[in-house]
Amino acid sequence: MTIDLPGRPPLKPFLKWAGGKRWFVHSYSDYLPDRYDRYIEPFLGSGAVFFHLQPKTALLGDANSELIETYQVLKDNWKLVVRYLKRHHVQHSSEYYYQMRATKPRSPATRAARFIYLNRTCWNGLFRVNRQGAFNVPIGTKQTVLFEDDRFDEVSAALRHTELHPGDFEGLIDRAEYGDLVFVDPPYTVRHNHNAFIKYNEKLFSWDDQERLFYALKRAKHRGAQIVSTNACHKSLRQLYSRTFKLVEVKRNSPISSKAETRRQFEELLILTEPRQ
Repeated sequence: MTIDLPGRPPLKPFLKWAGGKRWFVHSYSDYLPDRYDRYIEPFLGSGAVFFHLQPKTALLGDANSELIETYQVLKDNWKLVVRYLKRHHVQHSSEYYYQMRATKPRSPATRAARFIYLNRTCWNGLFRVNRQGAFNVPIGTKQTVLFEDDRFDEVSAALRHTELHPGDFEGLIDRAEYGDLVFVDPPYTVRHNHNAFIKYNEKLFSWDDQERLFYALKRAKHRGAQIVSTNACHKSLRQLYSRTFKLVEVKRNSPISSKAETRRQFEELLILTEPRQ
């Protein structure tokens, strides 16, 4: 179940993330169940749904180990991270950005602050690494590192009763039990509405991974977990899921284009179990 504190607005993600689910929270959060026990999310990203719900207990994971370390450090010592972010805020410039992009901080707190700094000042919040595993996104147009509405103390509080796990999704989903809510937002790997990230995503998340995900969710459903998943609205995925889950097609705008007038509308697929009575 979610934490119920009247008058407190839902937390927003502190990261910008390609494929993030702010649009889902804004327009389609009614598809999330009101009642559940533990929350499980194996593709955490910016955590839009997690921060919207602020569940009492959660299992959170992501294949991006730097991302998960950032969440862990904010959970354990958010004040130290903010101290380093203030330094980045004061020193930010194009030269400083590329200097920080090339560094490899030694401590978890400095790595977490660097991760947030680069995310907030790089091009469109995109996370991309080269073959050597080095972050290689160019600088963006944003000049602000810290914002007046940052709530890192509440981020830390929301993470207090979570387990954070870097790595593959299957292990977390296989821990889902009766009454748990599993929210799944995998990288989209099939071409839908001319997805510009098709080649990158096919390497990140193959069709074999899509099938592994389906069977993991099917097992979790049979154990009594509630499933809410987003995916590309593509015939191959509809065929994969249609006999086992309820499918709903929804629409969103693509946030990748830098100009609002060139952003196109996309269809997405929601994959659901029937809500628990």
